[in-house]
Amino acid sequence: MNATHLQRGAAGEALAAEYLRIRGLKVLARNLRCKAGELDLVCLDSDVLAIVEVRLREGTEFGGALSSITRAKRRKIIRATQYFLQRQLEWRGHPMRFDVLAVQGQPNGVHEIVWIRDAFRAQ
Repeated sequence: MNATHLQRGAAGEALAAEYLRIRGLKVLARNLRCKAGELDLVCLDSDVLAIVEVRLREGTEFGGALSSITRAKRRKIIRATQYFLQRQLEWRGHPMRFDVLAVQGQPNGVHEIVWIRDAFRAQ
């Protein structure tokens, strides 16, 4: 990954965090990395712990941002969440959901944001 790709990813996650904050969620953590994977955003929505996967795409070719959440990606997110909960005991008792926030747009700053609450479940 080059610096430009990482910068776009960071900008997309910042945009997603602000979007969720405006809608009443509290961002608890960003870019949590562990041996199991990475969690883009960990938020609190009332009393629900929301694990938010942020997907950034400039266009809809190859299905766009939402279609990029594969079964393998979901498994990685779930494993990283389990790792997070093993180390953050205060969040274990909270109800939890997995959200996807897709940011699709062009470099000129025009974005379409689609937020899917409870996009998938840990099985």
